[in-house]
Amino acid sequence: MKRSLVIIVLLVLSCSTSQLVDSWKSPDIDTYSPSKVLIVGLTPNIVAKQKFEDQLKEQLEMRGIEAITSMDFFKPSFKTEKLTEAELKILENDLIRDGFDTVLFSKVIGVEDKIAYSKNFDVYDKTFIRFKDDYLRYQDVFYNPDYYEEYTVYNAETSMFCICPSKDRELIWKGYIDIVDPQSIDTTVSDYVKLVVTVLEEQQLISPRILEAIERPIE
Repeated sequence: MKRSLVIIVLLVLSCSTSQLVDSWKSPDIDTYSPSKVLIVGLTPNIVAKQKFEDQLKEQLEMRGIEAITSMDFFKPSFKTEKLTEAELKILENDLIRDGFDTVLFSKVIGVEDKIAYSKNFDVYDKTFIRFKDDYLRYQDVFYNPDYYEEYTVYNAETSMFCICPSKDRELIWKGYIDIVDPQSIDTTVSDYVKLVVTVLEEQQLISPRILEAIERPIE
């Protein structure tokens, strides 16, 4: 990952619930300018899906990109039925016919349970000679319920695919993102979308936000 990308992401998302772990960009592509994007958030949580797709659609449209959510594009059965490889092939051809050139596909690929300790083990390399000293220092791990806090990390992934008719359905970019201890759908979705857009801009895969011209009153 480029150092400049890491710096920008850290500055923008220092207090975010979403953290970029790693990303990959096709070495065959320097810049990319999608014109019509299908946004797909794969999750059984319909509320989160709707919020995510709508917010990402809004951000792309502010950058001059036509964006359609899967909630608006697909028929209702798409949300509940599995698709075969042949059906997905037909779907890709339908997207090309309707003028789409890009798919942004996001999904959760793993979940981890973590523990954060209330004390820093700043002397972890110190050896306690006597048993009682060692035991006294660390006994709170079991006897003090406030000694540590359990939280959950969701491992997510967002991918950008080109579905241009003249090319194979190739992967352009993939980002691995950790969602740390999400408490609010609104905050989590907002942080995630902000992160994805920031990275795509830095990688020159979407254009920066278009600023609306301010009309001055005629004097």
